[in-house]
Amino acid sequence: MAPPSKARTALAALREELAGEVFAPGDGGYDDARTVFNSMIDRRPAVIAQCANVTDVVRAVRFARDLDLPVAVRGGGHSVAGAALGDGAVVVDLRRLRKVSVDPAAEAVRVEGGATIGDLDRATQPYGLATTGGRVSTTGVGGFVLGGGTGWLDRAFGLAVDNLIGVELVTADAERVRASADDDPELFWALHGGGGNFGIATALTLELHELPVFCAALLMYRPRFGPEAVRTFREVVLGGPDEVSGTVLYVTGPPEAFVPPELAGRLLCGLLLTYAGAEEDLRTLAAPLLALPHEVEVAGVMPYADVQRMFEQPAGLRNHWSAEYLGDLPDEAVDVFCALGDRMPVPTGTRHTLLPQGGAIAAGPHEYPVPYRDAPWAVHPFGIWADPADDERCVAWVREVRAAMRPWSTGDVYLNFIGDEGPERVRAGLGEGNTLRLAKVKRRYDPDNVFRFNHNIKPL
Repeated sequence: MAPPSKARTALAALREELAGEVFAPGDGGYDDARTVFNSMIDRRPAVIAQCANVTDVVRAVRFARDLDLPVAVRGGGHSVAGAALGDGAVVVDLRRLRKVSVDPAAEAVRVEGGATIGDLDRATQPYGLATTGGRVSTTGVGGFVLGGGTGWLDRAFGLAVDNLIGVELVTADAERVRASADDDPELFWALHGGGGNFGIATALTLELHELPVFCAALLMYRPRFGPEAVRTFREVVLGGPDEVSGTVLYVTGPPEAFVPPELAGRLLCGLLLTYAGAEEDLRTLAAPLLALPHEVEVAGVMPYADVQRMFEQPAGLRNHWSAEYLGDLPDEAVDVFCALGDRMPVPTGTRHTLLPQGGAIAAGPHEYPVPYRDAPWAVHPFGIWADPADDERCVAWVREVRAAMRPWSTGDVYLNFIGDEGPERVRAGLGEGNTLRLAKVKRRYDPDNVFRFNHNIKPL
């Protein structure tokens, strides 16, 4: 730790040099600048540098290194683990770097490091192009992609990281580098799932795919029909083309016009069936689900960017998530899943989700540190609530889901779906066979573990 006088002088210089804004404890705006999506995260960084350009990012990293301070990186601030903040750290806040540049002829897009999924989708949609994004628009593109990236289009287009063409990074030495298949392929390999361990992604280039039309069907059932609806959804997805995806989600009935008033605030079993294709084909695929007794039906052509906003929750709620990736989904597993849904905390924003994989995910490149690729299903208990008095019951329910689904688990996990669950889970998210190789890349680019507020890979 640097002497106080040196720290004061360095902070004054940073304030003068940065084109963006700098916040330290005691400054007006500091508390707003350290607020993230998950209100259970309450950390106090030493400095928050809201960077206006890449030169600012380089300056902020040099400032941190001069004072021997660790660095946290904020893109969307959506990480349930709170990766955007660190006590006593320098936060490099990228939210002003949000430019998205589409090259329709090359079917590629360059996305700055502070852009969100919504920024990306709105930029590509006018061209009839898209790439795999998350399931909400407020997620930051950088952390999402470098962590693997799963969404409504992954069965059709692969995981987000399968579409990664190149990354522009600022390293722990405040150097600007580029990683691609031709430029530092070993670093490029590590960025396929290794997250923010190796530097600050100031821009990513992603492959785009044609998506002239996108359709979805949202159905909601009373819980007693849940097991039959989930089994039917399973068969529809398994028998359908790769363009089909969606989710099962147990939810508290929202106070929306499409939900009967008597069901608002009550537990419902929801199904979303998505299709990267024509509405006629969607309705044919959805026919077995539509034949079951249901209370809500919303189906048709929907702009992909709008579907991305369908299940958003506001920032400032309390969040605790986890996941189990399943090697199979027999009827017994369906029954257990639905029984857990019946016990979900209601009324809260909590969701109990079942996500299909397969398709282009399973067919994608297996050399990268993405071990959950071959699991055909994922269970994602998504605890969200407002009142701290509900902490115990909501966290306990998420843990119960994990424990109950473990008999069918592959043991692998998508790290963006979980909080801090310890080093064993980090290894499960990267693959045991990849950890040594990743640690060597970490040693090369961040030997002092400056970037440690993440699902951390220790340098070796």
